[in-house]
Amino acid sequence: MRDEVDRLTYTVTETARALGISRSYCYELVQQGVLPFLRLGRRRVVPRRALEDYVAQQTRRPGDVDPA
Repeated sequence: MRDEVDRLTYTVTETARALGISRSYCYELVQQGVLPFLRLGRRRVVPRRALEDYVAQQTRRPGDVDPA
């Protein structure tokens, strides 16, 4: 049996750590709706799938044109 459970959600702090960004910037992304979240009681948590989708959307490939 596995010691670790596959988690479906992460706290904003854990999400920030996983992305390598500051906690405050991660809260900004959540507040702006860039990173979807769930409210569980008083906590905001980011679904694992939303985190994976965000990273996939932000990933650039060689030859991609910057939309700016």
